[in-house]
Amino acid sequence: MSGPSPAVAEVRRAARGWLTTHASSGPVTVAVSGGADSLALASALLFTARHTGHEVHGVTVDHQLQRGSAERAAAVVEWLTATGCASAEVRIVEVGDAGGPEAAARDARYAALRAAARGPVLLAHTLDDQAETVLLGLGRGAGPRSLRAMAEWDPPYGRPLLGVRRATTRRCCADLGIEFWDDPHNVDPRYTRVRLRTEALPLLEEILGGGVAPALARTASLLRESDQTEIATSVLGLVADGDALDAGRVAGLPGDLRRRVLKAWLDGLPIAPTTAAHVDALDVLVTAWRGQGPAYLPGGAKAQRVRGRIHLVRPDQHGRSAPIHRPAED
Repeated sequence: MSGPSPAVAEVRRAARGWLTTHASSGPVTVAVSGGADSLALASALLFTARHTGHEVHGVTVDHQLQRGSAERAAAVVEWLTATGCASAEVRIVEVGDAGGPEAAARDARYAALRAAARGPVLLAHTLDDQAETVLLGLGRGAGPRSLRAMAEWDPPYGRPLLGVRRATTRRCCADLGIEFWDDPHNVDPRYTRVRLRTEALPLLEEILGGGVAPALARTASLLRESDQTEIATSVLGLVADGDALDAGRVAGLPGDLRRRVLKAWLDGLPIAPTTAAHVDALDVLVTAWRGQGPAYLPGGAKAQRVRGRIHLVRPDQHGRSAPIHRPAED
């Protein structure tokens, strides 16, 4: 029996990866407009939930800005219910005019989603949306803060598809036989973002020979990564005990920050470069201590937990690291 198409598999990997990293258990809420991006995300989350036990709740927002919006919202709820959502509902909003039509609609939508949230609210922004956001910031002379664009996890909002192209979500829906709606506002040149999408980005792709959207999205990722590294380095100073780590203090950090702090500690050690696997092994010493042995590091070094502290044990001239002789562990 053949597996899912490449597009379906990519979207499902993205959804599962986000859940594994940011919400390993509990309910999640997915915002679904009826477009290809959000339907692909909802479908992937519901598929993943069969294996992870997550409870998926669906919400669609009716902005009442277009004829037939109530009927489309009802159709979305019907699809969400039929495909396995634990609950599905329509939130009707009144869109004002503060900040312009795009900003006003966004503000109303986000307020409605926050009110309906059960756990993290997952949005279907794609790599292309991220690139447009960065380009918009550049055009407005924004500083580094704005160029970081959208985060994969900015509580209560999660964006699992920031590494997935818009064309992939459309292909995913087509491969699964999911009918999606194309919002006419998404091609209306009165909106700045639409002109970036349909005019500016294609022209840049032509002039620069392609790859512009991924490069813009990567710029945002690098800026955000730099910020997170600086934060982790600062926090490391608070949880370190001399050359060792205080396991209890590290264990109390949020998951993403904890792993970054562990990586920052490893990067400061006089050993060869480490990988995600070494961070995983070190994280087990911190969060799942059962009296087990050390975490092995490159070149014969190891990290060993003794009396609530994580120590580096360096190898001798033969590449062997001796145990630390200390009283019994906590």
